[in-house]
Amino acid sequence: MNHTHHAAPGGVHGTGHMPPAAPAGLKDPVCGMAVTTASPHRLEHEGRPYYFCSAGCLAKFSADPATYAGPPKAAPATETARETDIGQGGETLYTCPMHPEIRQDHPGNCPICGMTLEPVMPSLDDDDNPELKSFTRRFWWTLPLSVVVTVLAMFGHQLGWFDMAVQSWVELVLSLPVVLWAGWPFFVRGAQSVAHRSPNMWTLISLGTGAAFAYSVIAALAPGVFPDSFVSMGRVAVYFEAADVIISLTLLGQMLELKARSQTSAAIKSLLGLAPKTARRIKADGTEEDVPLTHVHVGDSLRVRPGEKVPVDGIVTEGGSAVDESMLTGEPLPVSKRPGDKLIGATLNTSGALVMRSERVGAQTMLSQIVQMVAQAQRSKAPLQRMADQVAGWFVLAVVAVAVLTFLGWGFFGPQPSWVYGLINAVAVLIIACPCALGLATPMSIMVATGKAAGQGILFRDAAAIEHLRSVDVLIVDKTGTLTAGKPAFDRAVPAAGFNADEVLRLAASLDQGSEHPLADAIVAAARERGLALDTPENFESASGIGVSGRVAGRLLALGNTALMAQAGVAVDALLAQAEALRAEGASVMHLAVDGRLAGLLAVADPVKASTPEALATLKAAGLRVIMATGDGLTTAKAIAARLGIDEVHGGVQPADKLALVKRLQDQGHTVAMAGDGINDAPALAQANVGIAMGTGTDVAMNSAQITLVKGDLRGIAQARKISEATIANMKQNLGFAFVYNALGVPLAAGLLFPFTGWLLSPMIAALAMSLSSVSVISNALRLRGKHL
Repeated sequence: MNHTHHAAPGGVHGTGHMPPAAPAGLKDPVCGMAVTTASPHRLEHEGRPYYFCSAGCLAKFSADPATYAGPPKAAPATETARETDIGQGGETLYTCPMHPEIRQDHPGNCPICGMTLEPVMPSLDDDDNPELKSFTRRFWWTLPLSVVVTVLAMFGHQLGWFDMAVQSWVELVLSLPVVLWAGWPFFVRGAQSVAHRSPNMWTLISLGTGAAFAYSVIAALAPGVFPDSFVSMGRVAVYFEAADVIISLTLLGQMLELKARSQTSAAIKSLLGLAPKTARRIKADGTEEDVPLTHVHVGDSLRVRPGEKVPVDGIVTEGGSAVDESMLTGEPLPVSKRPGDKLIGATLNTSGALVMRSERVGAQTMLSQIVQMVAQAQRSKAPLQRMADQVAGWFVLAVVAVAVLTFLGWGFFGPQPSWVYGLINAVAVLIIACPCALGLATPMSIMVATGKAAGQGILFRDAAAIEHLRSVDVLIVDKTGTLTAGKPAFDRAVPAAGFNADEVLRLAASLDQGSEHPLADAIVAAARERGLALDTPENFESASGIGVSGRVAGRLLALGNTALMAQAGVAVDALLAQAEALRAEGASVMHLAVDGRLAGLLAVADPVKASTPEALATLKAAGLRVIMATGDGLTTAKAIAARLGIDEVHGGVQPADKLALVKRLQDQGHTVAMAGDGINDAPALAQANVGIAMGTGTDVAMNSAQITLVKGDLRGIAQARKISEATIANMKQNLGFAFVYNALGVPLAAGLLFPFTGWLLSPMIAALAMSLSSVSVISNALRLRGKHL
């Protein structure tokens, strides 16, 4: 039975009632284009409404609904990772940066690590992070209370503002908003970690602050239950300030983390921002109109004027121009386009006017596919596993077990009042095991290292890059903009018999003054640098895609490729060998004809950066295997590789090919770094264990990479490796400090030395030990600033 019914144009279903309202963020199930419930192209299939961008897509769906319709049931609230980034009803899916297998259709926290979930596929109109707003508000509203409580705890007895018993009540009242309001999300996450049987940092924070606060509340409300030995300066010691300060510092840390994590979607947002917002559509009657990009359909005729971006993928039907495709392909030179040539959406039309026919729209365009690849690579990356995280779960369980054993041991076997001793010592165990030092051990080293690296022109985006860089054994490098400057520069002029090199350059530059092509700019700039006097061209004409012609000082000139020479009847055989040799070196070659006779050749090339040979030698000496992967032709790529001593070359590769190369090497057990500068490098940069972008390249490359070399100098990679090695060593030292303090402090707090020495560790001393452990970690991390690398 056929359950597919068309909706009337007005939107009312044939039975006379409206179909169920569709959620926002709808997609055409055929082409993937964004649509709204206002679309006149709509039908209902098996009880669900579907909306389309055009009658063509609706017709395709009607002919074969099973191919395009999704399963009738909505996705479960939480599920394992899938290839889709949009839920069945068009809703946004959320995932955990640390555990990408977690997916759900609403915001929340990761059930494994407690981290805030973020959208799988960000959009350009994402609102501010509501959790960041919440934490910021909680932090600033309660920070004054934390400061006042801390001042009272440290100097209250000297200031004499209150009786000490009254001061305990004052600290309690001031601490209530800090702990029960500002710290409430931490206790919720701590409870969730217990419910999910996944102990994490929130378990430790909630236990530590909860124990300090609960103990202090009892000490303030019922001080008589404590032995006289716990009375200090007229009151039973309370530790409200410990709970307050831990919560305030944790809120600050979360604010910084959320701000940093918001930048991880910048790469995809930059890619989404490349596409033009509108297209100029040519109607059947020849009139033209500007329409939103979402209204462009397959088969539409579109006009692309000079300086405009190509709206979608398609084919040229009229006109000719040079199109800058560097933002997607990495090619440094604009590509000539004539009728029949393919166009890529989001590329830039530099000079002539074009008319094109759209062939791929919406999710089918190359830009959309690159966006999907970047998103998938980012989400498929293994989550960062810090050394502290590897033991955190067992550490939490061990501390809780020790605290329980301490409480029971003192209660049953300790001196009177035994259960009070048990409570106090159990609290001391939890406080001294508070994860401040453990939590600071890695981030402090990372903060200092990133600051030092930034001063040397090396920008690390996250801790994972610092951790992984030292273990990299394969480096994939792009050619254009990474090994080379990425800008065309005049290389040389080769004169034919009867001409000299300067004369060839002067005549070509004089003619090229009328051209806007980047190759022409390079020739004119070279002539002016040499002080050559240029004449004004006359009767200038541009033969689309093959060259230019005109008169200079009364002489007829033609400058272009072999096709232009053949058209002008000029023989090029005399310099054929020299032209092939220049092309083998990676140069673009143009022929100059004067009055129907070959005058010479001009070569324009993308020069190798001066620092590249030294950088590659240093990296090879460090044991790295260097591979070149470029969108340029294999002949050009091999020529550059031979000059630089690179043995493994992949030429003519597309973004998907670079991504596949990275994955293949990773599957072979290698730790891979990818260095590139173009949008075409973005998927591979995101997939690599460490992505390294040139600061001289595109914003998308820098947003996809974990490391940016501001100067675009590959020597920075060797420097970054040294920083990575020093930082990991420092992190291990910090973790060692943190664990030593806990290893010594926890048994002391539990009272194991009491039978031999009579020593007990009050929560106050436990808090002091906790502070000293944090100070030692911070001081050791700061040593990185003065370390010579």
